[in-house]
Amino acid sequence: MFNARATHLTRRGILAAGGALGLGAVLTACGDEDAKSGGSDDGTAAKSGPWSFKDDRGTTVKLDKVPTNIVAFTGVAAALHDYGVQVKGVFGPTTTKDGKPDVQAGDLDVSKVTVLGNEWGKLNVEKYATLAPEVLITTTFDTAGTLWSVPEDSKDKVAKLAPSVAISVFDRQLTQPLQRMWELAESLGADMKAKKVTDAKAAFEKAAARLRAAAKAKPEIRVLAGSASAELFYVSGTNLSVDLEYFKALGVNFVEPSEAAKKATGGWFESLSWENVDKYPADVIIMDDRASTIQPADITEGTWKQLPAVKAGQVISRSPEPILSYDKCTPLLDNLAEAIENAKKVG
Repeated sequence: MFNARATHLTRRGILAAGGALGLGAVLTACGDEDAKSGGSDDGTAAKSGPWSFKDDRGTTVKLDKVPTNIVAFTGVAAALHDYGVQVKGVFGPTTTKDGKPDVQAGDLDVSKVTVLGNEWGKLNVEKYATLAPEVLITTTFDTAGTLWSVPEDSKDKVAKLAPSVAISVFDRQLTQPLQRMWELAESLGADMKAKKVTDAKAAFEKAAARLRAAAKAKPEIRVLAGSASAELFYVSGTNLSVDLEYFKALGVNFVEPSEAAKKATGGWFESLSWENVDKYPADVIIMDDRASTIQPADITEGTWKQLPAVKAGQVISRSPEPILSYDKCTPLLDNLAEAIENAKKVG
């Protein structure tokens, strides 16, 4: 689960691979304190002119033209795709074992992108180089700006091939990285006034109002964010994850792991044995939907099946690494709102 990975990275103090100088006369990345924090220098998308973007590490990437040879983490590529920006290569969970798009691929046509690594932390540097990348875009889950899913053992080689852009999804509400991805897409030439785009943003705002109303109407409904592996059940805290922080701000009543337990994992979560999966009473459980985790239908542990929320059918999916477009985040709000609206007090 990503929580464990993010905590592991933070504890070891791994530095981000971005911000290094790229190769070639047109590729430069440098700190620019005078650049506006929010996208291209003039706030517009100049398809044929110089391109500049200041990311969430405070690093400004400048190129002679708007990049078209883009390589991105799969979830980031999916978000850019929703805004009409296409990438050339992706790294991270992209296809399932049967060849279908992974949940993190969204609406990407996975047959039209070069997959440089089909799981977290895998990126084939040699194949990456053949794409002549102009920029690498991913997220970061820590204060150090560590590039998400860029392998530690090859990050320096990756950095020499192209500059990087990182959107932070650490310790902030979902609306902030959504806005940053919007600004990034706009800088890359996306038409942010297109009806599809504006309609998606309006739908998100409507869904947020619905979730706020549902939480206010049923404040007694306790929601637990969980993730399953063969050995352990993880209960996520709300203070660092962009989706949970936002849902909490809208009034959702979350079950929180103990502070001592969260401290042991850098504040992210608590690990429970399956024998102790009933430690925290809950009325609704939202479960990690990524392919690297065990999905609710496949959990065979008897203790899980005896949980009141499970017996009541009050278990829905959660996307701990949400695709940062309004189109893909709207269902996350609507699904949770519906679950709370229909939930019975069982925990």
